[in-house]
Amino acid sequence: MIINPSDQRISHEDYLEGEKISPIRHEYIRGEVYAMVGGSDAHDTISGNLIALFKNHLRGQGCRVYTGNMKIYIKTADVYYYPDVMVTCDSRDRNNGYFKQYPSLIIEVLSPSTEAFNRGDKFADYRQ
Repeated sequence: MIINPSDQRISHEDYLEGEKISPIRHEYIRGEVYAMVGGSDAHDTISGNLIALFKNHLRGQGCRVYTGNMKIYIKTADVYYYPDVMVTCDSRDRNNGYFKQYPSLIIEVLSPSTEAFNRGDKFADYRQ
């Protein structure tokens, strides 16, 4: 991830509106915005395989499986992340087309460049 060079914090509203028109994805961490880096072939293959497995397993159960293009909002941590795979079975998540708040499962595919953050601060935020 690359931090936005500005020291100014951005509001939730400005972040969400910007994401709707941005050609690249960004994560929001307590007012700071970080550009998302592209994934590798292996990363995308693992994510795709997991999505396919969960979609087939959960078909007809009222759950939805999301790719790395859907954000999760964790209010207590003040973050928006793009997990690689996310499952939500909570009907409240159907009311928002831009982010989810009540996941049943979050999966991050680790890579050498993201492992420390995913296992550290991001995992702590997810646990909230």
